[in-house]
Amino acid sequence: MIRAVVFDVGECLVDETREYGTWADWLGVPRHTFHAMFGAVIAQGRDYRETFQEFRPGFDLYAEREKRAADGKPEWFGEDDLYADVRPALRQLRADGLWLGIAGNQTVRAGGILRELFSDDVDLIGTSDDWGASKPDPEFFKRVAGAVSFGADEILYVGDRCDNDIKPAGQAGMHTALVRRGPWASIQWDSAEARELPTFRVEGLGELSPRVAEFNASAR
Repeated sequence: MIRAVVFDVGECLVDETREYGTWADWLGVPRHTFHAMFGAVIAQGRDYRETFQEFRPGFDLYAEREKRAADGKPEWFGEDDLYADVRPALRQLRADGLWLGIAGNQTVRAGGILRELFSDDVDLIGTSDDWGASKPDPEFFKRVAGAVSFGADEILYVGDRCDNDIKPAGQAGMHTALVRRGPWASIQWDSAEARELPTFRVEGLGELSPRVAEFNASAR
């Protein structure tokens, strides 16, 4: 049975349109041009960070984050950047009696923002910077499993990417849900992995509660 639900962050809970728009501005690139290149890089199966290299070879994402912060333009997201179904879905899953967590590839700063937004709503908030391991590294999912109060086979990991979320979480013994939003899910949705690997494929987080209930009923 599924007893815990753990969420990825970017394009699962948080709409990253603002952040990537800010990066386009920082690079001095028109936003639509940046977004087009971003999609092309993902469609080619490349690391999204290569997008920055296309516009500025040698670009150091971590160093540039520090420069942005020093310039008064730090990495940031807030309540208005959450997808509209996030709060209702968390409330319903909590009412269903499920253990809830948030774990994704995020910086220390982003982890602090997540705690401000969600500390009263979930049981766990963990980031790659906290753990020293990033998805899709199996160590990241070992850290998730170790932090959750149930076995790996009782965890549902929810994400928007087959490569970073669904495949490695499944290999770690977890159930998975692929949510159809953001650039990765939009590009990967009709792939064989997206059709075959997830336990669930959902159009939004509001579908999770009934899907988990149905799954658990069949497992009894």
